[in-house]
Amino acid sequence: MNAHAMHYEPILAPLRLVGGKKSSVDDIYPRLFDAILEQRLAPASRFTEEGLAETFGASRSVIRRVLAKLSQQQVIILRPNQRAQVAAPDALQTRQILEARRMVEITVVQLACAQSTPAQVYQLRELINRERDCMARGQRGTAIRLSGEFHLQLAAMARNAPLSQFLNSLVPLTALAIAQCPDTAHTACTWEEHAAIANAVEQHACATAVERMTQHLDHLQCRLIALP
Repeated sequence: MNAHAMHYEPILAPLRLVGGKKSSVDDIYPRLFDAILEQRLAPASRFTEEGLAETFGASRSVIRRVLAKLSQQQVIILRPNQRAQVAAPDALQTRQILEARRMVEITVVQLACAQSTPAQVYQLRELINRERDCMARGQRGTAIRLSGEFHLQLAAMARNAPLSQFLNSLVPLTALAIAQCPDTAHTACTWEEHAAIANAVEQHACATAVERMTQHLDHLQCRLIALP
């Protein structure tokens, strides 16, 4: 085992796949993102492709694709000739992210209400159930990631690619900001708020869905930056 792997093994060892299965991008991405959200890789910390490849038992090309995806979501900062670095959004950046999300997500939930299908609502509820179960088991990092996936699923239901792409650049950064706050910043009420939004979307109750989304974003803003 090389020096890079020795450095990351204590942090990421629980993420290694078992049974000799070859790791893929879909395997590694959620595990690495969860490790970041759980701060097993601390905000602003740096790491190498080689270390992650050795730890996950994956090729550097797979690791590079995972890091590229996280970089597009601004979770990881990639610069030429430098180690990859975990992003660490500050209070101003968090405020701006939430302001942008508010403008986008009101439109997203309106569009989702207008054209949601039972199968799509079922997917929403599956995410909510997984988020709730992870919170009950104390898997906070995974719960935060699933919370973000709920919002991205709503964006997919809206069938507006530019809005979906824009939200995909905001939600992961929000997850980082939540992860840096005390546990009270992400509690069981989050999945309950998601359930209320899903109920309104299922019923095609646009005004109610907008109201529930606005309340949800208000609560999130108060948890993260304590705005009045």
